[in-house]
Amino acid sequence: MDVYHIIKRPLVTEKGTHQTTQSFPATRSQPGRGGAYAFEVHPDASKPMIKRAVEVIYNVKVASVRTANRRGKTRRVRYKVGKTRDWKKAVVVLSADCHIDLF
Repeated sequence: MDVYHIIKRPLVTEKGTHQTTQSFPATRSQPGRGGAYAFEVHPDASKPMIKRAVEVIYNVKVASVRTANRRGKTRRVRYKVGKTRDWKKAVVVLSADCHIDLF
């Protein structure tokens, strides 16, 4: 899978915007970390693939990746019941000295 097909789009929400501004200094037991950025990714992408894609596309150093498979919701249109698509969400935490300008 190509690096540019792994990440579909950044998720811009209130919570995501707040997480991008949070950064924590290093302590004795934990290394420092920068902000966390949320992306919609390809459903077959693994954590190492997502990490590599973000590092190549945005030229940053990734500290960790968290993923979640989101199930589609059932929706009703007039007399028919349908379902929205399933998708995968990835939250990428950067190292302390890195930042992505999404806006």
